[in-house]
Amino acid sequence: MSADLRTYDVVGIGIGPFNLGLAALSAPLAELDAVFLDSADGFSWHPGMMIEGATIQVPFLADLVTMADPTSRYSFLSYLKASGRLYPFYIRESFYPLREEYDAYCRWVAEHLDTLRWGRTVVDLEVDGDTYVVRAVRSDTGEEETYRARHVVLGTGTSPVVPPALRDVPGLAVHSSEYLPQRDLLRAARSVTVVGSGQSAAEIYRDLLETVGEQPARLDWVTRSPRFFPMEYTKLTLEMTSPEYTDHFHSLPLETRQRLGREQRSLYKGISAALVDDIYDTLYRKSVRGPVPSTLLTDTEVLGARWDAATEEITLRLRHGQLDEAHEHTTHALVLATGYAARVPDFVLGAREHLAWDDLGRFAVARDYTIDVAEVARDAIGPDARSARGRVFVQNAEEHTHGLTAPDLGFGPWRNSSILATITGREVYPMERRIAFQEFGVPAGVPTGALR
Repeated sequence: MSADLRTYDVVGIGIGPFNLGLAALSAPLAELDAVFLDSADGFSWHPGMMIEGATIQVPFLADLVTMADPTSRYSFLSYLKASGRLYPFYIRESFYPLREEYDAYCRWVAEHLDTLRWGRTVVDLEVDGDTYVVRAVRSDTGEEETYRARHVVLGTGTSPVVPPALRDVPGLAVHSSEYLPQRDLLRAARSVTVVGSGQSAAEIYRDLLETVGEQPARLDWVTRSPRFFPMEYTKLTLEMTSPEYTDHFHSLPLETRQRLGREQRSLYKGISAALVDDIYDTLYRKSVRGPVPSTLLTDTEVLGARWDAATEEITLRLRHGQLDEAHEHTTHALVLATGYAARVPDFVLGAREHLAWDDLGRFAVARDYTIDVAEVARDAIGPDARSARGRVFVQNAEEHTHGLTAPDLGFGPWRNSSILATITGREVYPMERRIAFQEFGVPAGVPTGALR
C-alpha cells in the first residue's frame, strides 16, 4: 500500500439521505477531512415512487440536518428560501413536504457539497493497520481508485424484497420501486393486483384507482395483514423514536428484539390515515355509478403463482389466515409492494474477520452504530476517541439492534451527531439524552427481581 496515499478522516459509502446528512453536518468542520462515494451519477431518492402529490410521512423538521443543527445552511427551510418557495410552503399550512419536493431538496444539498464523489462503485474494503482501505471503480473511465480512511460509514441503504412465492414470476410483475417507469404498461393491462400492506401499496392502489374500469379494467389489492392499518402517529408513540427507547431496545435479548420488530410494524410501516380515508372516499365516489371493479383482500397470504402463456394471466394461490382456506385469484399484472430490507454488501467481506456479526449473519451493531471489532470500549465517547483505532459505522442497517429509529428520517441527524462525536472525540452537535416523558424499562433505583 502506497505510504503517500491520502488518509481521510471519514469515507462514506453510499449517498442516501443519511450519509448525505452526515456530509452536510461534516461540511462546516475544518478539522474533518471527509469524502463520500456512490455508484449513481447523482442523488435520486425512490425515483420509482415519485407519484404526483405524494408526501413524505414525517414533518419538514425531519430533514437532513435540522434536528442536529437548526442553524444549518443545509436545512429544508434554507432550500425553500433559496428556491423562492418559502412563502408558498408557509401558506400551504402542511408540515409534510411533497415527496418530489424532498427529493429536490436533497439534490440541492448535494449540489452544494464538494465532498461527494458520484459514479464510484465500491468493490472492496480492507483493514490496513489502524485504517481502512476502500477501493472503488469509476463508471466513466473504468479506473480503480483507492481511498484510505480512519473511519468508514456504510450507508448503502436497503434493497427491494420479493417473497419466495413471487420470485421470477413471468409476465408483468413489477416491484413498487419500479412503479412509475412501468405505470403505462400497468394501466394498459386488463387487470392489476397490488400485493402489500404499507404506504407504497396504498399509494399505487390509489394512483391506479382513479382510472379503474377503463385503464386498468380491474384493480385488486391483497395483503396478509389483518387489516389496512394506519401508521400510528400519536405523541406518546412518537416518543419511541428517542434515544431512551433506542437504549432500551438495544439492551434487549435478540429473541425479544425479533419479536418486537414484528409487533411494531404498524408504528412505521403502516399507511397514512389521510390516504386510507382518501382511498375509501374515492371508492365511495366511484360507486355512485355502479359497483367498482375492485376487491380488497385482507389476512390473505400469497402461497405461490403460476403463469399461463396462452392467456397471459398470472394465477395466485392464496390462503385466508383466519379461515385457513385456500383459493385462487387471476390477474394480468402484479405490483409487488413487498418492501425493502438491509443487506450486507459484498465489498465488506474482505474485512469480515474485523467486523462483528450476530447469530443470524447480520451486523452486530453496537449502541454507537459501530460494527468493527475494536480493542477500545465500543460505546465510549471521550477525549481519546480520536486516537483510537478507526471505526466502521452503519446507517439504516441496524433495525434489528436499534429498532424503529433505524429507518426514521427524523432520527438520522441524532445518529449522525453520535457518529461525529465518536470520530472527533467531542460533541460537535449537542445530543439530547432524554426527550421522553415515559419510561421504557424499570425506573432507575427501583428494586427488581423475578416474579414469584
